[in-house]
Amino acid sequence: MVNVLDNPFYYLDNFQRVLDWIATRYDDLLVDEERRFIATFGDVPRPARALFVRMVMRKGTLFRASKLNYAEIGCTLDAAQQLLPTGWIVNDPELSLDALFELLSKPELATVFGLSQHQKGARKAEQLAALRADFTDQRHFSSWFRDAPDALFEIVVKPLCDRLRLIFFGNLRQDWTEFVLSELGTYRYEAVDFSPSSRGFRQRSDVEHYLELHRCRERVDAGEAPAGVLRDLPAAKNDNAWLASRRERLLFQIGQQFEKRQAWSEAHQVYARCTLPGARARAIRMLEKDARFDAALALLELAQAAPENEAESMQLQRMAPRLLRRSGRASRPAAPQPPQHRFELVLPLPQHDWWVEGVVRDHLARADAPVHYVENALINGLFGLLCWDAVFAAVPGAFFHPFHHGPADLHSADFVVRRAGAFGRRLAELDSDTYRATILHNFHAKWGVQSPFLAWDALGEALVGQALDCIPAAHLKKWFERILQDIKGNRSGFPDLIQFWPAERRYQMIEVKGPGDRLQDSQLRWIAFCAEQGMPVSVCYLQWETAPA
Repeated sequence: MVNVLDNPFYYLDNFQRVLDWIATRYDDLLVDEERRFIATFGDVPRPARALFVRMVMRKGTLFRASKLNYAEIGCTLDAAQQLLPTGWIVNDPELSLDALFELLSKPELATVFGLSQHQKGARKAEQLAALRADFTDQRHFSSWFRDAPDALFEIVVKPLCDRLRLIFFGNLRQDWTEFVLSELGTYRYEAVDFSPSSRGFRQRSDVEHYLELHRCRERVDAGEAPAGVLRDLPAAKNDNAWLASRRERLLFQIGQQFEKRQAWSEAHQVYARCTLPGARARAIRMLEKDARFDAALALLELAQAAPENEAESMQLQRMAPRLLRRSGRASRPAAPQPPQHRFELVLPLPQHDWWVEGVVRDHLARADAPVHYVENALINGLFGLLCWDAVFAAVPGAFFHPFHHGPADLHSADFVVRRAGAFGRRLAELDSDTYRATILHNFHAKWGVQSPFLAWDALGEALVGQALDCIPAAHLKKWFERILQDIKGNRSGFPDLIQFWPAERRYQMIEVKGPGDRLQDSQLRWIAFCAEQGMPVSVCYLQWETAPA
């Protein structure tokens, strides 16, 4: 296998690969500027194209020629001269004082502004603050820095390149490094046989809608007042379920921002509009915070009649007695907690680096009864290995480029329905002994390949083998069916440890809680489920003989 770095222009080839992919699959979505860029990119001399891609892949839009040194490109100034006629970059751009400070070193700034010895010793931020009032205009770089030792170039089509990256990946989270990481073997991806018509965006308005949502998300992340962001939030696009779910997640975040500001009424209004799981419970809580107890109780009772999932049902049970009291009505008895097998350990406080799960693991482990720290990795991993072909089925719209960590519709309401036959066939293997061969085959054949259910570093062949020997297939089937009922909610909450008795072909799952720690809702739900199904699970409460300082 040829190392990607043996090709000095690997990044240019990858960029061209993206352009070719987009031209083949998305031509009808492109605007004239994008179509023209793709059509003419290959006409530019290779050194100029390489310099352009290097600039695209770096942060920012302003680059000093002295910072663009690449052996395969040769002279940066010559390559830039070849690139300038395209209009994709400009030479000697205008820039503000703030932008200039980002580019120049302190000695250079001292030369440009003739700083005194005292001013030279100040931090750059202090120097900038002192000069701002006198330099409010924008100037060409050469006007700021006369006799500069190098040229300055600005790439002016970064937004265009970001749009092309978005069209290719279907998101702005992934970038050009995906190619290199894949070719170096750092990340491996499942090869899905998807058709050329399988696309993340179906029409141009999808691209524009995504970009509008992204800009709103950036404003939320920057801490902008939520009212302004909410006002600019684009209307729901109901013909694209994936984009609609993205909008709902953003709407939920806006509600959280109102909540942080204790704007209870505004937060309630946002949560009430949001269809994301968990939003209704937050809406009830905002009514309670706003002392609108009757309205909160009415919404709670409506939700209790048809809870959206187990998580909401548990939240409602916890909220109901309090709201009944605050509404002046008799409080119903709290729902009984499921029986919990528990035990306590009192151990010496370790002297060196330690973590509570590791301490309990090492204490319980025996030569004939090994204990593993697995948390969510083992059961999710076994599920992912058994159902590999179902998860990576070439369902239209699930995969549309070669770098998917998992299907794009993983958390959509119809994810399982669209693959019902494939999941049904794999879960049926648990009724015979064939599931073992499938899991072990995929463990070796798919080792290291990205999957939303596999944390490869947490799995070893010995662990998988012991799990298959000691966990009954009926238990695996119950777990896997529950995961499929709510993939997002039920992939977490599994107990921390698992102990095997290989000679007896049995196991025990153990949730560990250190001093002052308590069970989370997702853990309570899994413990209750296992108890109902007669599965061996317990909670270990750890105390120290000597309390930590």
